[in-house]
Amino acid sequence: MARILLFGLEVGVAEELSNALRQVGEDSQTAMPTPETIEQGQFDLVFAPAGHLASLQEGCPGVPVVVVSRVPEVSAWLEALENGAADYCGAPFEARQVRWLLHSAMKQAQLTLAHRMAAA
Repeated sequence: MARILLFGLEVGVAEELSNALRQVGEDSQTAMPTPETIEQGQFDLVFAPAGHLASLQEGCPGVPVVVVSRVPEVSAWLEALENGAADYCGAPFEARQVRWLLHSAMKQAQLTLAHRMAAA
């Protein structure tokens, strides 16, 4: 089971995403954005709004961040990916979509770790 953080999401969005995660057999932790939250948790994957992407990348290097939006837009999706997000998803969330995001982000994180280890 992955250690998943829902970081700084609106309550309704966090609940909807948490329900979709439970449907695919995953639990999540919800946290409000503080520097302590970023630094203290060891997570495999973080779901967060675009506004928190940079601080999460700095505080949790190597942890994939999926940008979440209530209103999915192609330009926001491209901007998130260009800024280093593992992926982008918009509400409403479906179990199949969440399962794919988990698989894709975790695979990407494993490849990044392997690349870093090979370069060292």
